[in-house]
Amino acid sequence: MEGDSNRRGLRLATPPVQTDAQRAARAYRENRAPGGPADYYGRIENYAQKIRETTDLDDIIAILNEALAHTRALHAADEVATARAQVAAAEHHIEQLKNELELARRLVHEDPLSGALNRRGLDDALAREAARAERNGTPLCVAMIDIDNFKQVNDSFGHQVGDMVLVHLVAVIKETIRTQDLIGRYGGEEFLLLLPDSGIDEAVVVADRLRKRLAEKPLAWGSQRLFVAFSAGVAARLAGETTDALIRRADQALYQAKQAGKDRAIVAP
Repeated sequence: MEGDSNRRGLRLATPPVQTDAQRAARAYRENRAPGGPADYYGRIENYAQKIRETTDLDDIIAILNEALAHTRALHAADEVATARAQVAAAEHHIEQLKNELELARRLVHEDPLSGALNRRGLDDALAREAARAERNGTPLCVAMIDIDNFKQVNDSFGHQVGDMVLVHLVAVIKETIRTQDLIGRYGGEEFLLLLPDSGIDEAVVVADRLRKRLAEKPLAWGSQRLFVAFSAGVAARLAGETTDALIRRADQALYQAKQAGKDRAIVAP
């Protein structure tokens, strides 16, 4: 009898039955865990809000890069294994949007003929580099470049060859300067070279190297060869100096280079 009583007292432990509300609450908690789907969507919404609050293409592309990195990291997350297809689609969409914005940025900031920065892109870059130089106490030099005898090129060979000269000049400059250096079309046949973290002696060396490189690499079209030369005015930014004043000094030095016989670089006082 005692054994029967013990047997009757033994019961299998069964988990408590969860209500729909309890199951929903548990799923919510799991989804809200770091790396979970709800956490991911919350972060994406945060990125979207940041994008809505800015009109700067550089800032937008930086935000998209952050969102893209976060999205790619989810490929290895167990919590979103069931949402892999959605994550992959989101990654593709963000990548496509970033590429479109980068193209738009180039169109807004780039001279369509030469491939150099246009005036808007140049102004933005110069303001950014001047602010960085002022903040960090680092040097910044510019070189105002003007193609020698450009009017004669247009008059003798036509404007199409003149355009080829502009493209050739920028191509040679881009393949010669450092990645952090920038070249922009200031107007007509004038270009402005930005040389961050470069002192005046380094800037003069760069200008002379560019002139030498152009002399070694004439523009070729058909059986014709055309040697391109330029004059330059080089200026180092002074502490507290505005970008307008810096460019004005470089332009005055350029004028002196032209007066001294062209095909040379002169340092602004």
